[in-house]
Amino acid sequence: MADPSVSLGLWEACWRDLVLGIVQGLTEFLPISSTAHLKVVPVLLGWGDPGVSVTAAIQLGSIVAVIAYFRLDLAQALGGIIKAFRHGQWREPKARFGIAMTLGTLPILAVGLAMKLIWNEGYETSPLRSVPSIAVVSIVMALLLAVAERVGPRRKHLPDVSGRDGLVVGLAQVLALIPGVSRSGSTLTASLLDGWKRADAARFSFLLGIPAITIAGIVEFKNALAATVDAGPLPLLVGILAATVVSWLAIDWLLEFLQRHSTWLFVVYRLLFGVGLLAWWSIHGAH
Repeated sequence: MADPSVSLGLWEACWRDLVLGIVQGLTEFLPISSTAHLKVVPVLLGWGDPGVSVTAAIQLGSIVAVIAYFRLDLAQALGGIIKAFRHGQWREPKARFGIAMTLGTLPILAVGLAMKLIWNEGYETSPLRSVPSIAVVSIVMALLLAVAERVGPRRKHLPDVSGRDGLVVGLAQVLALIPGVSRSGSTLTASLLDGWKRADAARFSFLLGIPAITIAGIVEFKNALAATVDAGPLPLLVGILAATVVSWLAIDWLLEFLQRHSTWLFVVYRLLFGVGLLAWWSIHGAH
């Protein structure tokens, strides 16, 4: 395996972060785990693990895309909360949507902060970030998504969302702190099991991820710049820009796709991804 501490020149670093940005954009909003792909793809390409800080900072590009794409939804949620505070209209759909987003964000912020304070030093080298662990988690999540696709009643629409719905999906989002789970995968699975229609579940999943991914990216941005000090900030900016553009396209494609199709494509992909990683590791892991 490549040395994760390998030092890259400016153009090599720009090329690496461009690829990472494209991978981030393609995988952040599809239920296949951006963390897993950002860990595995550079290892397979011989660059080594780029580290938590770099990958979290590149995720800021996805946040720019999702905020721009759903700016009207976010404005309505904020307006609903403000109106509820002023006039006490907490049962209005826009207010309930804002409450659901707030309650859904709290679990991952609490657990993420606890991990940062308690487990900050050893997380980078944790067995949870190993290729075999990511492979197994990918397979398990594929099976759970298959169950959700099979048994989910798919009756709920986004205007029906409640604080309880936000909390349920938010608790599932906590699982995304485990590499390979996929934030969109865990929230989409929970939403389908809870009776949401596919496209509405995906839309809420995207919106719910905004606070958590934004905070993680901002917190790690300084460390990411430090990790790329030899090449300067340009590679990181290239990665963020690439993630922004590709994320926008991925969001638009997935929402359209789920209007007409099931999630079985992602179930099959995750199974093949997990099995392929295990096969690769069995051959190359000991070297």
